[in-house]
Amino acid sequence: MNFNITTTPIKDINADIEIVIVIDGDLKHPSVRDRKLLKKAGFKGTQNELCHLVGKARIYVGAKDLKGEAIRPAVATAIRSLIGKKGYKTLKIATYLSHPRCTASLRAMVEGLVLGSYAFTKYKSQKAKCPVKTVEISLEGYEAHEITLESAARAVHNGEIAASATNFTRNIVNTPPDDFYPETMAKKAKRLAKKAGLGCEILDVKKLKKEKMHTLLAVARASRHDPCVVHLSHTPKNPKAVISLVGKGLTYDSGGLSLKPGDYMVTMKADKSGASAVIGIMKAIAEMDLPIEVHGFLGMVENMIGGDAYKPDDVLRAKNGKTIEVRNTDAEGRLVLADVLCYAQQEVKADYLFDFATLTGACVVGVGNYTSGVMGFNDDLKTMVKEQAKIAGELVTPLDFNDYLKKTIKSDIADVCNISNTRYGGAITAGLFLSEFIDEDHKEKWAHIDIAGPAFVEHIWGENPSGASGAGVRMMLRLIEKLARGHEGH
Repeated sequence: MNFNITTTPIKDINADIEIVIVIDGDLKHPSVRDRKLLKKAGFKGTQNELCHLVGKARIYVGAKDLKGEAIRPAVATAIRSLIGKKGYKTLKIATYLSHPRCTASLRAMVEGLVLGSYAFTKYKSQKAKCPVKTVEISLEGYEAHEITLESAARAVHNGEIAASATNFTRNIVNTPPDDFYPETMAKKAKRLAKKAGLGCEILDVKKLKKEKMHTLLAVARASRHDPCVVHLSHTPKNPKAVISLVGKGLTYDSGGLSLKPGDYMVTMKADKSGASAVIGIMKAIAEMDLPIEVHGFLGMVENMIGGDAYKPDDVLRAKNGKTIEVRNTDAEGRLVLADVLCYAQQEVKADYLFDFATLTGACVVGVGNYTSGVMGFNDDLKTMVKEQAKIAGELVTPLDFNDYLKKTIKSDIADVCNISNTRYGGAITAGLFLSEFIDEDHKEKWAHIDIAGPAFVEHIWGENPSGASGAGVRMMLRLIEKLARGHEGH
């Protein structure tokens, strides 16, 4: 999809289709040229409500206001309606701004177009794709705001990068486990590094043993696919900050010997969403060439069953020396992250440390399908994640640690247990388990983001398709961009 920015009035641009956003149900606005037809169709202009006037070559879609959180899903809904249709190669749209000097809504509009046009068709015999090849964006706006071509171009460019990286992540998550395993991610990372100018190191089994990453190795033991850890790095000169990102990359999770019920095994290809988000973020960081040093660590493992599988009652020793009593082999992601977090802290002394993981069903129960939980010891850092997620169009809720729940992961025979002794507060107790592997230097710099809910939802919601959403990519990119504008501390 190619984007062109023009000062030509929207009515003078030739295109196969026009998208018109109706703000807050205002059908009397001058941009609405088909009031009678819309009224006849019963169109009210509510959020994401759609009316395609084929004879007029216009799609009307409602948005509750001019903010990016409303514009993005509205535009995504509009362009999604064209998937599988022919004759719509060119599209035109006006500029919608919520503030005279802020281009956030313009960027959101571009993100909506790219995200909404996404379709995962790799395994389809009949591939229904979005037909739009060129988008003409007129700087003739919804309101009489004036923005420069330079600022508009920057917003469009960054929006396209962010959304394309999100779609890149979606493709990885959606790929079935027989076609995507740890070695596949390693190869993809090498190709990306070569293309984008990133550093890339792959830790194979021999290196993992040397690094004493025994909990990760235990989870991988029964799989025919060897595990690996991928380290991608973006290292500009004189960086304004240093950030480490850690992703859980379970390419498939059967539950191990604590076998999942059959229904729960479906969609477990999505257990690699954390690592997939990290590689997507690294792609976008490189393309934007941000003045922030960013390291991405991907813990790639498959959790299977077999005679060599690790077992409930085993006691494992993590990289930092702490021992872990295993009481459930389906609580494997935290075991992988324990070692990868330790390795990340060993290799990089970061100003910020974030991990992304589809870690707990408890988080989905607690905050729903569409929201990520953020945990850690630094309230300001959790707030920053939540604020930047909102700008990016992602939902995040802070979940607070407490000493009472920490007691529930104590073990009588080891330093810590991999599951809690209570069924309640499972998202928080999983976060508290991870905190056992955060050193003192990084405690106030660390945030754990549980993306179990939004990473993979089996229906369309907002700008997201059924399946993988690419959760985490846009929120973290926005946060890193904020730091690039000036390191404001924790």
